[in-house]
Amino acid sequence: MMHWEDLLSLQKQGDTKKRLRIEENESRTGFEVDYDRVIFSSAFRSLQDKTQVIPLSKTSFVHTRLTHSLEVSVVGRSLGRQVGKAILEKHPHLYKVHGYQSTDFGAIVAAAALAHDIGNPPFGHSGEKAIGTYFLSGEGQRFKSKLTPKQYQDLVDFEGNANGFKILTESKNGVYGGLRLTFATLGAFMKYPKESLPKKPTKHIADKKYGVFQNDVAFFKEVAETLGLMKRGAEENMSYHRHPLCFLVEAADDICYTIIDFEDGINLGWIPEETALEYLLQLVKDSINKEKYAGLSQSKDRLAYLRSLAINTLISEAVQIFIENEESILKGEFTEALLDRSRYRAQITDIIKESISKIYQSPEVVEKELAGYQILSTLLDAYTAAFENEANGTLRHYDKLMLKSFEGTPIPSSTYGYLMLCCNHVSMLTDGQALQLFQKIKGNL
Repeated sequence: MMHWEDLLSLQKQGDTKKRLRIEENESRTGFEVDYDRVIFSSAFRSLQDKTQVIPLSKTSFVHTRLTHSLEVSVVGRSLGRQVGKAILEKHPHLYKVHGYQSTDFGAIVAAAALAHDIGNPPFGHSGEKAIGTYFLSGEGQRFKSKLTPKQYQDLVDFEGNANGFKILTESKNGVYGGLRLTFATLGAFMKYPKESLPKKPTKHIADKKYGVFQNDVAFFKEVAETLGLMKRGAEENMSYHRHPLCFLVEAADDICYTIIDFEDGINLGWIPEETALEYLLQLVKDSINKEKYAGLSQSKDRLAYLRSLAINTLISEAVQIFIENEESILKGEFTEALLDRSRYRAQITDIIKESISKIYQSPEVVEKELAGYQILSTLLDAYTAAFENEANGTLRHYDKLMLKSFEGTPIPSSTYGYLMLCCNHVSMLTDGQALQLFQKIKGNL
């Protein structure tokens, strides 16, 4: 069983002694420092020009990864504080002995939620697929024989969550730990605490994807063991049960993309307002103030009211489900997302189906995702060829130009190392930067 005293660890990479909550400066706790470090990082700022739903969109209506992440963080903070209040009432020693407060739970979830998309490449989830496809069935297949099965799986199933862990924790030039966040925040961030293989060994929610690349396994394991996360599966495979607060980070993300992606579709005119209002009314019918709703004459005001009510409804629902299942979560026996247990699951499913049909599979989204595939494949081909030629002693002038992007960066000697460096570099580009670089490579100056 996992224990909150361990799970709320303030430990950071490189610490030589244990950090205690009761010794913290109340004006700015370690968990609040985590939030600040994420929001001021260059990796987070790049999310302002990264796709949430609509790649390379010209309209101000549409959310970017940055606005989405900020909204998820706000929802996550509310979830964390409400859960924290209940946890402290149930386990008073956490406050009386260790000094933890409900705001600490909120700060951990808010920081992890703020960072939850920090590793995503350009062009949304299609960007992950584009990188994977390049190595699975594109020119990147040529590297398979030089990699272990787990290394190759990292590439063919390139995962934004694992890349996010790398960004948050990677040591460079002897400087510890990327953003050097607390282990509690890193644990809450680790949505899929496992390696890329075996792939989806069970239907457990933590097995849906993976969360760590092979060159980050050692520190990932250190974080998991310090937090007291429970081991799962065969001993030879690195897989752990989730940090309990990770369920709240996931719930915050689920709430926001369910409701707010839906709202984007309405603002773009892809989902009729009458249809949208009907779907949202079904979700909030148990809590709506009918007089207040009837008094709103503008459809945009009605939509804003229903959106706010829907988010608050799902926050309360997620908190209740977490508290009711706290013991099974701590024992590693809770195997699904919180909102999968929701009494509103049917309504959530209806909204997501409408979003898939009218937004995610719309011609504009699909056409731009196809363009993203071509852009990222071209960039990866140029970068990997440059490293490959350097390793083979056949470096071209063109390759030297491509490698200038990595000046000052320690260059790995292994094939896996430089391929991951290429993927990480490409994933850090914004949509606009990737397009601009693609045009240069193609000679469109």
